[in-house]
Amino acid sequence: MGRWKAVIGPKLKARNFKKQKTEAKICVWVLNRMTGLGRPSFERTA
Repeated sequence: MGRWKAVIGPKLKARNFKKQKTEAKICVWVLNRMTGLGRPSFERTA
């Protein structure tokens, strides 16, 4: 939740519920993309 507030902001900008759900889905996608870029990938060798 702390990362959400730091990157996205403390509240949703959309006014109606349908648009708030869409905004939240986009924000989740952005956060997952950011953490995915910073996560190392490991491959087994041997």
